Amino acid sequence: MIRRRHLLAAAAIPLVAPHVANAQAARTVKMGSLRLIHSMTPHFYQRFAPAGMTIEVITFDSPTDGKNAVVTGSVGFGGFGIAAATLGAAAGEPVVVVGAFCNRGMGVIAKAGSDIRDIAGLRGKRVGIWPGSTQEVFILERLRMTGMTIRDITAVRVPFGEMHAMLARGDIDAYVGAEPGPGLSISSGVGQLVEYPYGTAMGGLNMIFGTSQAMIDQDPALVRTMLTIHRRATEHMMANKAEVAEATVRILGAPRAAVDQALGADNVEYTWKLDDTVLGQARTYAQQMLELRQIRRLPDFDKLLNPRFSNDVATA
Repeated sequence: MIRRRHLLAAAAIPLVAPHVANAQAARTVKMGSLRLIHSMTPHFYQRFAPAGMTIEVITFDSPTDGKNAVVTGSVGFGGFGIAAATLGAAAGEPVVVVGAFCNRGMGVIAKAGSDIRDIAGLRGKRVGIWPGSTQEVFILERLRMTGMTIRDITAVRVPFGEMHAMLARGDIDAYVGAEPGPGLSISSGVGQLVEYPYGTAMGGLNMIFGTSQAMIDQDPALVRTMLTIHRRATEHMMANKAEVAEATVRILGAPRAAVDQALGADNVEYTWKLDDTVLGQARTYAQQMLELRQIRRLPDFDKLLNPRFSNDVATA
């Protein structure tokens, strides 16, 4: 369900090469985004868009909602979790990953002062997890690596935006969250870091840049243009994190201390290129989902993963 729309100012300065600026006639393109610090890239798109193009950012609270919007054509493109993309593709939906979006951005957080110091300490505890999220796959794998399963904890269904408050109230003992939630819990003294769960074969893989097969078939030039905009915005953000922090506070209403904690800990890595590392991690991720019985079969990777546009942008 669409929760919020944020129309970026068309007056922002376009900083694109002439061949990009001439690629599209006047139009509005809808881009799906999540209400998370690691989903801030679309909010920087307008300044890098070609003349005459308006980027309308549609904000979702759920990765699955973002993926569904792409599949149904409610938005042309979207940034959402690799989990949502894989679930959709495994079910035969025409979702296509054409670029990377953001790595890391996760955190396993326990109540400050608790005896939960590592993953093993979660045994018997109430742990907030958002089903179908990338974070769910990571914590299930970390539990497995520790000799545990989901049955060794009490999993509580909690949206990312409510995890910090539920931890503060004592409704849960820990959570597997998405920034700026972990940063908020740590900076406010409510929570303590258990770990950033990147010690698996999936690395820090988190969000991807997706579109539909219909978009690729009907307007490949727009796909290439959008990925070019995405690359330029990503590179700008990685070089200007103070600006990213200011935008996150302004647009999401996130506390500055929480944002600074997330960015200062390098727990958010904005990316764009669908390279061999990301492709390999995506396949490993899907295999993990299969073994965890979250999907019944592996997706058709030739349909799900399309590095063609990313390769074109990289060499442009």
